[in-house]
Amino acid sequence: MAVRIRMKRFGRRHRPFYRVCAVDQRAPRNGRVIEELGTYDPLVPEVDARAVLNPERIQYWLGVGAQPSDKVRVLIKKYGPEGTHLDEQRAALDRLAVARKRPEPIAVAPKSAPAEATVEETSE
Repeated sequence: MAVRIRMKRFGRRHRPFYRVCAVDQRAPRNGRVIEELGTYDPLVPEVDARAVLNPERIQYWLGVGAQPSDKVRVLIKKYGPEGTHLDEQRAALDRLAVARKRPEPIAVAPKSAPAEATVEETSE
């Protein structure tokens, strides 16, 4: 069985999301996968944070002869086990993590109810 490493498309129209998968080369693009090896989201604002790969499993599949597609070959070269952009990727992922943190809401003291008017009872 010849194995390819390619991207399987998910998401909806105009909002693509891909999983990098090891598949039988005869399988269709969105067919059955052998193993998922990472993700690629082209709409992430930080370019170096778009691809997140599992380097150990990528190395294994390349070692047993799996052939990556052209786009996946570029992603492996940049973000794979000995990637050229790994430091930039870590920095971009850290920047995104900081941007996702929301500030704690400010504790506002509840408004106190208006003081009840004390009516002095007059003895008649």
